[in-house]
Amino acid sequence: MERTFVMIKPDAVARGLVGRIVARLEEVGLVIERMELGTLARETAEANYAEHQGKPFYEGLIAYVTSGPVVRMVVSGPGAVAIARKLIGATNPADAAPGTIRGDFGLTLDANVIHGSDSAASADREISIFFG
Repeated sequence: MERTFVMIKPDAVARGLVGRIVARLEEVGLVIERMELGTLARETAEANYAEHQGKPFYEGLIAYVTSGPVVRMVVSGPGAVAIARKLIGATNPADAAPGTIRGDFGLTLDANVIHGSDSAASADREISIFFG
């Protein structure tokens, strides 16, 4: 059983999309092992997005993900990383296919509703950052 990390971002929480997004994850057979609602500390956001430090969008990204509550989840199932990534869709909602979470709910590249680990190694690292 593979595990991955998924975070519903502040724009989706504010828009009342948490239930619909969680339902989509469950509808494809993924299991929510752990889920918490809360606002991220800057240090936690910086640890998660460390690979982007120094890039032009970094400060805006950190400000955005710490701007309001997020829902952090550990999600599991066979092929959980790939299944979640496919369901989430392309990073830019304008490029995300209809039927994906970002394609259906994303508004802009900056406010793209959801984050999901891009590999099993990233999932392990992110789960450690967010859940110890």
